[in-house]
Amino acid sequence: MTNPLTAPWDRPFGLPPFDLIEDSHFAPAFEQGLEEARAAYRAIANNPEAPDFENTIAAMERAETTLDKVLSVFFNLTSTDGNDTRRALQRDFSPRLAAFSSEIMMNADLFARVEAVWQGRDTSGLTEEQQRVLLLTRRRFLRSGAQLTGAARTRLAEVMQRLATLGTMFSQNVQKDEETWVMPLADDELDGLPPAVISAARGAAAERGMEGQVITLSRSLIVPFLQFSTRRDLREKAFRAWASRGEMSAETATAPIAAEILSLREERAKLLGYKDFAHFKLETEMAGDPDTVRDLLLAVWTPAKAQAEADAGKLAARLHADGVNDTLKPWDWRHYAAQRQREEHDIDETEVKPYLELDNMIAAAFDVAHRLFGLSFVPVETPLHHPDARAWEVRRGEAHVGVFIGDYFNRGPKRSGAWCSRLRDQHKLGENVSAIVLNVCNFAKPGAGEPALLTFDDARTLFHEFGHALHGLLSDVTYPSISGTNVARDFVELPSQLYEHWLSTPEVLSTFARHAETDEPMPRDLADRLLAAENFDQGFATVEYVASALVDLELHSGPAPADPMAAQADTLARLGMPGAIVMRHATPHFLHVFSGDGYSAGYYSYMWSEVMDADAFAAFTEKGDVFDAETAAALERHIYGAGGRAEPEALYTAFRGQMPSVDALLRQRGLDA
Repeated sequence: MTNPLTAPWDRPFGLPPFDLIEDSHFAPAFEQGLEEARAAYRAIANNPEAPDFENTIAAMERAETTLDKVLSVFFNLTSTDGNDTRRALQRDFSPRLAAFSSEIMMNADLFARVEAVWQGRDTSGLTEEQQRVLLLTRRRFLRSGAQLTGAARTRLAEVMQRLATLGTMFSQNVQKDEETWVMPLADDELDGLPPAVISAARGAAAERGMEGQVITLSRSLIVPFLQFSTRRDLREKAFRAWASRGEMSAETATAPIAAEILSLREERAKLLGYKDFAHFKLETEMAGDPDTVRDLLLAVWTPAKAQAEADAGKLAARLHADGVNDTLKPWDWRHYAAQRQREEHDIDETEVKPYLELDNMIAAAFDVAHRLFGLSFVPVETPLHHPDARAWEVRRGEAHVGVFIGDYFNRGPKRSGAWCSRLRDQHKLGENVSAIVLNVCNFAKPGAGEPALLTFDDARTLFHEFGHALHGLLSDVTYPSISGTNVARDFVELPSQLYEHWLSTPEVLSTFARHAETDEPMPRDLADRLLAAENFDQGFATVEYVASALVDLELHSGPAPADPMAAQADTLARLGMPGAIVMRHATPHFLHVFSGDGYSAGYYSYMWSEVMDADAFAAFTEKGDVFDAETAAALERHIYGAGGRAEPEALYTAFRGQMPSVDALLRQRGLDA
């Protein structure tokens, strides 16, 4: 029987045939993809012709075509619609993929050919893009142990396999805690909750086959519960569960996994000749070294902590005015901050949300892309990975650009958070191939027949992830390895964070912020109040983020701690972490850092990119037009369309003329005072 994963895909624009794919197809497709890739690499390594860019570097760019096709579907399904079968397959695939990667990267014959092309790079007429791909390919071999021999070579391969296994275990344990915990709410326990939150809680109960209403650990449900519930005992219960993901049972405990990951990462770095994992990881990032990252984070920490402490005093006064004889606790902060925002800025989330209907916010994100880059979005009717998902063909004029898929609602088998992934990268290697990108969010799903209403933070998340999507869709490079978001980790957040700025512009809000029932535009005074409050509670937001980033950095700097929880506590104590604020991501559920290598020693990346995004948006405001055509064209040429074809500093400087300072970030967050 033909396997739909490996057969040619005949769905519109090369989309996967999701309606034909069954879990039983993944294992044989994986085996086929792995064998085809091995055969392709063997052919390259054993090629009797002299090594050149085409028969070595470009050939390696093509080697994993089938494997990448299979895994792009598999990992997207595992994260958006997981089940026991897929998780078991993930536990099997992950270490085998790590072993395969080590097998290729440590292949002496392959590396010898890469090195030969590298040595002849100045006389072989390579384009700038080919020079860049060659540099990155060689660097990838070197940083994967290509020059190691003997026991060190064997040990590094073992370490990488074990790290892959542990990362999968970590993420699956956290997800199990998130999926299984619920807090039923009786009808007399709904005090303070607005109708939209109650509706979402009932929907969450119905999805789980339960009566009444429940609070889950989905951010889209638990955060509004913490804001609005007047039941302090229930807020505490919910918050403690949210903060205890990865610690709820011995079966799902992640701290021992994190400890082993940290130890193995240190060993990996030392096998490759580095002082510690942070130095290894940051060598190829814009920051370059841990001290530079630390300096940035501490420069922001000091004013943010001062602001947070001042705000804590104001919130504590409200707590005491409610007759509570206790100190301000983490489960109090959002509740009293929401009260304070209502009083100081006359902003009530229940007043704002009806104007931020999901479909209107999607249309707003599309409209900004049209006005900046000339893109249009045409719905595509085809089976997708889940009934909630939607697809659009992306066009420029009559030309096809790519496909965008949006999957916006929370559900039990879905990983928490929001992210952008891809089913296919743009490239021009042999043929013009367009991107297929996927945005995943976890907004609260409304009841049947009700509109999906977003908070302003939700809308900002939607714009953020769509900025990532555009980075993939607008990519205009030849080679897949430098396509789209395949850039330095502390540069990849620039296109996404920059895109958030357009949500707050009058041009967007006046058109797309319309009442879900009356279709009336958001009143000007409400929009003004909303924008005036954009930096409200910024001390809290910055402290919870920077604390996480500094703990991540310190866990990977120097000897790996045997007890990461004690090391986390030590770092927070040195910082003087305010008692009423916790890390945004504590170690036991820090998926960015421990589910894989992506943001390990790199969670600071959001802030590093924010220094640039504040400055980049100023390129438009300085022109007096947030849609200035000349600036937008430069932005696409040097940022959104450039992929990784040059060093990030070069790309940003080509767009803006120079690199910005941290002052731009402090001004943007309202912390410059």
